Amino acid sequence: MSVGGVAYRRVARPVLFRMGKGDPEVVHHRTLSALARVSRSAPALRLLGGLRRRHPSPRTVFGVDFPSAVGLAAGMDKDGVALKAWPALGFGHVEVGTVTAHPQPGNPRPRLFRLPASGAIINRMGFNNSGAQALAARLATTGRIGVPLGISLGKSKITPVDEAVGDYLTSLRAVYPFADYIAVNVSSPNTPGLRTLQDRAPLDELLAALTTEAGSLAWSLGQRRTPVPVLVKIAPDLTDQAIADLLEVCVDRGIAGLIATNTTLTRPGLAAGDAATAAEAGGLSGRPLAPRSLEVVRFVSAHCDLPVIGVGGISSVDDGLRMLDAGASLLQLYTGFIFGGPPLVTSLNKAIAAR
Repeated sequence: MSVGGVAYRRVARPVLFRMGKGDPEVVHHRTLSALARVSRSAPALRLLGGLRRRHPSPRTVFGVDFPSAVGLAAGMDKDGVALKAWPALGFGHVEVGTVTAHPQPGNPRPRLFRLPASGAIINRMGFNNSGAQALAARLATTGRIGVPLGISLGKSKITPVDEAVGDYLTSLRAVYPFADYIAVNVSSPNTPGLRTLQDRAPLDELLAALTTEAGSLAWSLGQRRTPVPVLVKIAPDLTDQAIADLLEVCVDRGIAGLIATNTTLTRPGLAAGDAATAAEAGGLSGRPLAPRSLEVVRFVSAHCDLPVIGVGGISSVDDGLRMLDAGASLLQLYTGFIFGGPPLVTSLNKAIAAR
């Protein structure tokens, strides 16, 4: 572990974790508010960027140029309030959202739980966000952030599953002009009925509508020869046959890539000290998810040619390198970043650039 990593784990992380007085969401919002202030200050951004050494590993994936392989996963900055701070911390792309057509508060609190002995988190946030129109307005003001921006779309809770297509299309139309890629989230366990959209028939209908609309928007905006790439984020809890069916639909509908994986409803390999918290409802992310996420990435890579963004359980440099070796073209961090901090981003970038 790097000196910075040791300092974060021994000094910064304990302070941050005590800040929330038992509710990790308090820490999340305070940290995001601090980064939002940094994002609005050019001197602060230069200072923050100067503290992090650059280790580029440029690559082009689904037609988009990425300066490095390690990105920020959706869920950390849902409403895009701190966008310019993330590249200064070393991230080579940023995915905002998941955003929905209707603003929504999400599920009742508490809804975010740490499992420190396991290096994991359980969340049942429920797509709390200010809505697609609000995100679009903020992105119009923010402008380009220096790295590719992905925007994750989900279904509004108030929208019935059989009306999901229209809901996703509303969000797509609002944010499309600002996206370098679109991620279709049909795999969160915290919105009732959402995961049924991974089934063949509803997924085919949804992806057909989104890819067609993306083509129409590209033409009407006159900004691109080809539409913004559309990706699908999948659950780790699918069977191999269900993943194979999903891949077939994605290939048939011209999907540009996969994001593997979302959180899991299972509770694999948790430390004994986290047993009580493990009973909380919601999706599990973090270190215990790594083996299954790796399996899914390996399966997807073996069964289709679509590029994969690997996410789920990346808590160390070795985790990230294994994910790339399994076939991922890019990586994303969420829980690993919470437990490992900016030093994990730097160490991963350095190791990938040295390959």
